Amino acid sequence: MLIAVGTLVSGVLGNLVSSMLSELAASVLGPASIALVVSGAVGFVVFEMRRRRVGREVSPEPTEVVAAPATGAPTLPYPAGFTGRDEHVEAVLGLLTREHAVAVLGRRAVGTSACAVQAANLCRDDFPDGQYYLDLRRGGRPRSARQVLTALAGVLGTAPPVSARPDALAAAADALRGQLDGRKILLVLDNVDRPEQVRPLLPPTARTCRLLLAGGPALNGLNGVVAHWIAEPGPAEAIELFAAAGGAAPAARIRRADPRTDPAVGEIVELCGRQPRTVRALGYRTAQHGWRHTDVLDALRRAVRTPPHQRVNVSPAARLVTERDIAYRALTRPARRLYRLMSLAPAPVDRPAIAALAGRHPERVTALLDELAAAAFVVGAPGDRYEIRPLLAANARLHLRDADPARARVAAQARLTRHLARRAERHAANLAVLGAPPDREWSLPLDDDPYGWFDLQQELLLAVVRVPAGAAETLPRRVRRWWFRLAVALCGWLAHVERLDEWEQVCRTVLATPTADDRPEIAGWAHNELGVLRRRRHDPQGAAAALTLAVAERGRRGTAQARMNLGLALLDLGQLDDAVEHLELSRRHRSGADRAGQALTDLGLGAAQLARGELATAHHHLVRAANTFRSVGDGRGYAAALTNLVLVHAGLGEHLDAAQAWRAALREYESVSDPTSQAAALLNAGATLLTATPGQARAAYELLAEGRRLRAESRPSAGLARTLLYLGDAAAALGDRAEARRHWADAATVAEEVGDADGQAAADGRLEGAIDPPAAVT
Repeated sequence: MLIAVGTLVSGVLGNLVSSMLSELAASVLGPASIALVVSGAVGFVVFEMRRRRVGREVSPEPTEVVAAPATGAPTLPYPAGFTGRDEHVEAVLGLLTREHAVAVLGRRAVGTSACAVQAANLCRDDFPDGQYYLDLRRGGRPRSARQVLTALAGVLGTAPPVSARPDALAAAADALRGQLDGRKILLVLDNVDRPEQVRPLLPPTARTCRLLLAGGPALNGLNGVVAHWIAEPGPAEAIELFAAAGGAAPAARIRRADPRTDPAVGEIVELCGRQPRTVRALGYRTAQHGWRHTDVLDALRRAVRTPPHQRVNVSPAARLVTERDIAYRALTRPARRLYRLMSLAPAPVDRPAIAALAGRHPERVTALLDELAAAAFVVGAPGDRYEIRPLLAANARLHLRDADPARARVAAQARLTRHLARRAERHAANLAVLGAPPDREWSLPLDDDPYGWFDLQQELLLAVVRVPAGAAETLPRRVRRWWFRLAVALCGWLAHVERLDEWEQVCRTVLATPTADDRPEIAGWAHNELGVLRRRRHDPQGAAAALTLAVAERGRRGTAQARMNLGLALLDLGQLDDAVEHLELSRRHRSGADRAGQALTDLGLGAAQLARGELATAHHHLVRAANTFRSVGDGRGYAAALTNLVLVHAGLGEHLDAAQAWRAALREYESVSDPTSQAAALLNAGATLLTATPGQARAAYELLAEGRRLRAESRPSAGLARTLLYLGDAAAALGDRAEARRHWADAATVAEEVGDADGQAAADGRLEGAIDPPAAVT
């Protein structure tokens, strides 16, 4: 009765308290508390639904190469679906017959566990006293050394360690050795992540017991352990894994293509990085759902090859590849992010570039690179550079596509391109200062050595410029600006070192991008570069065609440079009036602040007026060009202006001024690396000296011989033909007619090859007895 009364009283009091609290919540806390309670209830329901769904999801796919033993079972399990690796298994068996401790090493998820367990099963009869297996990473968490010794002690009946202190671990290990000594037992320790987990058991001292470890590269060099390394399965083995997994799946169609003979499967397993777990899972899922191999291949290709700034839906096949990559999941989150971002660099990159790509401090990047290198995700390259292993490059791009949104990919791409563009521009500006590679100081640090930096980074720079090639969408604005500046700096270097093929490749790559279609100024720049390139290849007709397009596309902002180059190309074609017109327009469009551009235009006008025979006007333009070049510190332009002034003074009969001009030009070329222009200066000097003062034939011969030596490394040109022609004249003046005729014959051959009709006629005339010298060339 008392209990009933107490219950009634407590119920009444509880109702009163709850009513008071409800009124207080409604009056004081208001709707906010109600919303909070509702949101909490909704969150709990969502959490419970997801928990139950995860509990119901059981994947039947045989992605585990080794069947896991029952919990706590110490005995060696039998392998399930082991395929390939015969040579590695045989090697491990051979080592177990000779060595007391063997470690099967490789990067995570590469198949070390399967190989070790298979080898252990094949030699069961050699160990009649027992074969014991222990997984040191059960449930995904690595066991400590104390936990390992405790588990082994429970199996073998010895005392476990009383603590994790070194002396306690050593005592437990000694007890195990005493129990194992003299018994033929095989002990397999799988998934060994760190040497500390097994160090108390090493070195092995039991006479007939064998210890077989399976783990990662960190176990290399353990005392008393012989390592056997395995890598990813070969292409044929990977295809067999794919086919075997598909054969175990309930097929949606009875008749299906044999993966062993389908060429698409070979590329599929390569795009998966030949990772055993991933290959088996994809093979199973493909057969289970009846996917065509070509469709799977197209989906993976699309995810890998689509430029990073474009969006593309991730297919179930691509997502499966990323989900089953347990080696990737074992990395720390910052290391996973760096691995993904490094897939944006299609060539080896140095540490500063990687730091810029990731937006992290270089010291932090160094630690992450160490982690990735230890897990065999990246490899080193010459010059303190790193790259993703080629086999894993597609895998990294799949992870990037799956984990990073387009905004993050574009931001990383912009950081890398900006870093490379700024460094390329700085080094390109220093090229003329240091001179040619043979004349420069080779002991410069790499950061101050433009030639060394460009040589080292050429592959990366070219690859970054090619990134938007074939894209369906133009580059985002934040990337486009730096991408174009990088292309300009790269072409400046390629032009400076006369790598004409690579130079043309960059220009055509730029023209092939959607960005060039959307931005006429970019297309105009590329056509302007192609025009200059064709002039260097002695193709004035092609140069004029490309430069005409450049003038039409660039608009007012870039017209001056394109018109100047077009004028020079027309000058090469002999269209003097059109050449002067374009050069005058170029000079008119030049900014007053662009003194170097004004000097270049004056140089071109002087050469054109010289070709027209207007020597006084040519002298005016060339003197102004020389003075401007000298004031802005452009030694190459100054020397070129002096070279042309030699011809003007010679034409005016001012032989003393001509001699002073060519001597000044040759002095300038001693500090400027431009063999072609230096050879032209030597030609003009030798021709002028020989014509004005025949008594200086020996000095003229030496100048012309040096010019021929400088031209020996380049392709035949009109300049080479004229040099040989005047060499013959100098040899004739020295009385050696046989050598003179040999030089004239060579000059006729070269002139005919390059289409120099005037030079060929002059050489033929000398061979027939004519002695009138031809005009020199600018």
